[in-house]
Amino acid sequence: MHPLLPLWFEVGSLVLLCLILLADLVLVARRPHVPSLKESAAWVGFYVGLALLFALAMFVFADGESAGQFLAGWLTEYSLSIDNLFVFVIIMARFAVPTRLQQETLMVGIIIALVLRAIFILAGAALIESWSWIFYLFGAWLLWTGYQQAFGHHDEGARKDNVLVRWIKRRGLVSDHFEGSKLRTTVNGRRLFTPMILVFIAIGTTDLLFALDSIPAIFGITASPFIVFTANLFALMGLRQLYFLLGGLIERLAYLHYGIAFILAFIGVKLVLHAAHANTLPFINGGHPIEWAPEISTWTSLAVIVGAMIVATGASLLRMLRDPSRGAPPAHLGPADHREQLPDGARPDEED
Repeated sequence: MHPLLPLWFEVGSLVLLCLILLADLVLVARRPHVPSLKESAAWVGFYVGLALLFALAMFVFADGESAGQFLAGWLTEYSLSIDNLFVFVIIMARFAVPTRLQQETLMVGIIIALVLRAIFILAGAALIESWSWIFYLFGAWLLWTGYQQAFGHHDEGARKDNVLVRWIKRRGLVSDHFEGSKLRTTVNGRRLFTPMILVFIAIGTTDLLFALDSIPAIFGITASPFIVFTANLFALMGLRQLYFLLGGLIERLAYLHYGIAFILAFIGVKLVLHAAHANTLPFINGGHPIEWAPEISTWTSLAVIVGAMIVATGASLLRMLRDPSRGAPPAHLGPADHREQLPDGARPDEED
């Protein structure tokens, strides 16, 4: 059952959040620079505080269930976005994106992610409305994804060029150097793409893969498209600043992927139980609901999600304290690299 939210609240919230995102985009475009830790922490705190205020507003104008679903969905998407962030670090290092251009690159990646997730949310809502048994498929997919997250090489795709990137490279359509955020340049009278086009393709395909995981995951918490979209929006809005705040620390969190895997598997089980409780498939229990299948509450989900992230992060930090060398990231990773590619005489925090 969808939470009952006033229409003016939904429309007004979406307009306000899109304006904030647009202002952030304009700020990045007008002042490209490498943010300090203090600046990054302030922005992350701002977006986290904004999400908590939004949950409070939902509690006031709707009910506690709506607020709880948003918090659980936001935390789930935030944890999955951190994993997305880890892959962004690999992409930035692989294509040697100059530090000064990484803010703009991340912002484009976030916009691509929002568009893709909006499409997936609409498609997912339509599927759920028409076929409730789709929860079986969503649950199975999340269980498989959780297994891959824990025991597979979930970042392997980011370390390899995809088919389109390889095709562009083979035909010599890309220049050797970045030229700001431009996608096209002229070299010896020939029009070529800059390496930035390869970065955008890599980030776009990565966003597509992560949308396949994150959208079924949050539909396991709420069936409201509005809550699903706003949870994704809040999770992605502070992602750029979180990238610069955490830096190489992302690679040091050795057990983070286990926490994310546990969350995905937990929600997968929840989806399967929900599908069983509302079963209509004729070859399962004669097409009747499985009454004994328990329903996991929103607040239980919220507690499990928070607990998994605390345990995974705490265990990673404890490992770093006990053996710093084992938690150290490879020297080539992290947003502090690639300063050598700045224009001559330019400083990382210098404006255009």
